[in-house]
Amino acid sequence: MQLLFADDDAVAQWELELLPLRGVMRLPVLLPLAWHLRQRDGKRAQELAREAAALASAAQLPDIARAGLEARLLLVDAEIRWLLGELDVAWALAARAMEAFETHNDCIGRADTHWLKAWISVDRGNHGQRDAELEACSLWAHQAGDQQRATIADAVQARWAALRDLHAATERWGSRFDLAEDVAPSVDCWINDFFAIAASQAGDIGNSAGFYIRSHEAALETGQVRAAATAAINIAEKFSQLNDHHSGLEWMQRAMELAKPTGWPRSIGSCLVHTADIVRRLGRLDAAEDLLREALVILAPQANGRTYAIALQHLGELCLDKKDYGEALDAFQRLSERAEALQQGDFKIVALRGQAHALCYLNRSLEALDMAQLAVERAARHHNAFHHVAALRVLALIHGQLQLSAPPGMEAPNARLHYLHKALEAAQTIKGYTVPGDLYDALGAEYARLGDFARAYEMATAASAAREKTHTLEATSRAIAMQVHHQTEQARAEGLHHRELAMSEARRAEVLQQTSKLLERLSAIGQEITTHLDAGAVFQALDRHTHALLSANTFAVYLVDPAGRQLERAFGVEAGQALPRNAIPLVHPSAYTAQCLRERREVYIDQIPAERDSTVTPGTAASRSALYVPLLVGERALGVMTVQAMHANAYGERERLIFRTLCAYGAIALDNALAYRQLQEAQSQLVSQQKLAALGALMAGVAHELNTPIGNSLLIASTLEQKTTELEEVVNGRGLRKSELLAFIDDARTASTLVMRGLHSAADLVSSFKQVAVDRTTEQRRIFNLHQVTHEVVATVMNRIRKDGHQIEFEVPELIMLDSYPGPFGQVITNLINNALLHAFDRREGGQLHLAAATPQEGRVLISFTDNGGGIAPENLTRIFDPFFTTKLGQGGSGLGLSISYNIVTSLLGGQIAVDSGATGTTFTLDLPLSAPRHDPERPATIY
Repeated sequence: MQLLFADDDAVAQWELELLPLRGVMRLPVLLPLAWHLRQRDGKRAQELAREAAALASAAQLPDIARAGLEARLLLVDAEIRWLLGELDVAWALAARAMEAFETHNDCIGRADTHWLKAWISVDRGNHGQRDAELEACSLWAHQAGDQQRATIADAVQARWAALRDLHAATERWGSRFDLAEDVAPSVDCWINDFFAIAASQAGDIGNSAGFYIRSHEAALETGQVRAAATAAINIAEKFSQLNDHHSGLEWMQRAMELAKPTGWPRSIGSCLVHTADIVRRLGRLDAAEDLLREALVILAPQANGRTYAIALQHLGELCLDKKDYGEALDAFQRLSERAEALQQGDFKIVALRGQAHALCYLNRSLEALDMAQLAVERAARHHNAFHHVAALRVLALIHGQLQLSAPPGMEAPNARLHYLHKALEAAQTIKGYTVPGDLYDALGAEYARLGDFARAYEMATAASAAREKTHTLEATSRAIAMQVHHQTEQARAEGLHHRELAMSEARRAEVLQQTSKLLERLSAIGQEITTHLDAGAVFQALDRHTHALLSANTFAVYLVDPAGRQLERAFGVEAGQALPRNAIPLVHPSAYTAQCLRERREVYIDQIPAERDSTVTPGTAASRSALYVPLLVGERALGVMTVQAMHANAYGERERLIFRTLCAYGAIALDNALAYRQLQEAQSQLVSQQKLAALGALMAGVAHELNTPIGNSLLIASTLEQKTTELEEVVNGRGLRKSELLAFIDDARTASTLVMRGLHSAADLVSSFKQVAVDRTTEQRRIFNLHQVTHEVVATVMNRIRKDGHQIEFEVPELIMLDSYPGPFGQVITNLINNALLHAFDRREGGQLHLAAATPQEGRVLISFTDNGGGIAPENLTRIFDPFFTTKLGQGGSGLGLSISYNIVTSLLGGQIAVDSGATGTTFTLDLPLSAPRHDPERPATIY
């Protein structure tokens, strides 16, 4: 299932997986990578999407898979267009994707398309459409069983509902989300966003900032760059509202650093709008106006969106500060229209308060009074302390201009002071908020006008402390720096200097891209070289890549001989022809190869002197430049690798770096190949010893089994001989009675029956031994009866089973026939029995072994071997099939029995072996085909 958002680790893993892939093999990685880069790096996402589309047309994909892939690629393009502000194009692409997803009933695809259409609707200002799309997203996510997507859609519905009506949103969504619950970062982003908006609407600015910070971090981790930038802007706004303008500017700079490289108009415009507001609060009104005017131009194509409404709000506030009350009234009236369309309560309150403020100075005080009172009522109803403070201050302003009746419950000397104190009380309830100095100034001025100079002085002192805390020189300097930085960027964009800088940047980027591609290629080459465990294959790979990357007339690899006295050319090619083997003593005084190994350093001759041509190996060309690099693994020197060209100065620093890298990979690969060859030889010897030991144990067991029937037959035969002698004496003496003759006949019949039974048993054992012994030593394929072969194998180990005081039950149907390898199969069964006898019962008697077979599906047989022993320790379960792993080292365990069995089952017999173990015993299960896979008779399957 395609995730809606993936974390950075997953994206990095896809990037690594893509590197070595070629052709259609890249397709399964290209799709998720393009999808999850859509906001991280839109340009690259589009490049990968185009490559995936081209490969999909060439690949033999089922129709449903092809349609799903093409629809998902359309969705990638649609989201990138939305972010770039091309809303109509994005909507059309999303509609095409939706048609494909609906045709094939792709619930996840439909959910993701509704998700994107919801955000396009947000930027269009169509919030009814937004809510419908989010509802549909949640519905289809639930239909697909994707709880993460459903929760994200619900959280976003909740955030917009909180902006419209906090009380109603809390009633519906408050219990839906639990901050203590451990959820994925992609979900955590939107849950914290909802709680941040709810806290902000309730006037809890400190907690709102905390929620936004967590939302920002989760968004960054999961590639939601637009959400991260928006969260950073909101964090900046919250700090600014708390009069911590320094932190506000820091967060705004983070938001701009996220938004500016993307070119997304909505994000860039939003950053400019909120930066302007912070700059305005610091008193730099002209700079704030410049930023706002630029933002309104950028946001004009999305004039129906919430960001444009915020720009209108800040424009109105700026005009009030500049005492341009006509412009302020116009901005707040336009905001009122947008607030009605958006149905968002915070904008309605701000629009009412702003219009009241402007009307007050336009000599329309009665209209101002009605609007201010309405703003106070709505702010109180929404529990928004900030808007409540602002509206109360406007009421105080109006009462200072008009002679009106005293408000209910007034205790202050006049109505103006009454509302100013109400505003102060509301401001002091805001957690983490620093009351602005101008509120104290207003109170002080009014007290002074009334002649209460003690209270006026008190208020002036409070105002001074507030200003010292808020208007710091550092924050002002930071605002100026941001403004200067912005103006410089604009000027640079118009001048020649900027074009020259861009060209330089392009050249640097090209060099970086070439370097990146080279490193990527070397990484892929390294992966290819080091996967080989055969020295010949390593040589061929090194030769191929050396000629592809470097100027190379001659390429050779020299390895140190076992005695450590000379370098032997293990591989060499010159002008496309193989070079004969030769050897160079390590003490050779002039050979560059010997010098390189002795000194363990790179030797580069950019121009080989002509006088050295006489020392060239006969039959080879005289090179003009050569590079020698030692093959080192840690402190060990394996040999030397050399590349040579027919012209001087063939290898610069870049080429030497490439060759060093190839040598490093080559040294590792050759060391691995040597170790692997040594391991194979050791394993082969140990397996041969194991087989001989198993055959010896088989012979000893059969000999013991033969003792009983042959011994019994010998005893009966000797008894019959004695009876015959006695009969002969009677016949030659007094004469034979009939009763004596009949008794002899009866004894002779009984004796012959017993002798025949014993001899038949011995013959069966000998026959079994002969067949098992032949199977074990030849590993020949034949058709055999599973019941018969299993019976023969068990018969050969019955002596040890009985000797150790255990029993074995045997349930193998008689009609199962296999076309396979009975000898290796018998070795597996013997190994399993011996393993149980050695490990399962820990020297106690009365153990039960059970061997059974069944054919649960056509063409396969399931064989289970169970013991009721003490089980295998959990920490050992993953290692029991490893070569040389045993818990009975020195006590009869070689560590090869189960390893050999695993290789026989999975390679020669073409099946699977599994183990299940607990305190009540262990079960090995073999899942085998009735007909084993065919193996090349010239290259028999390796079973060790």
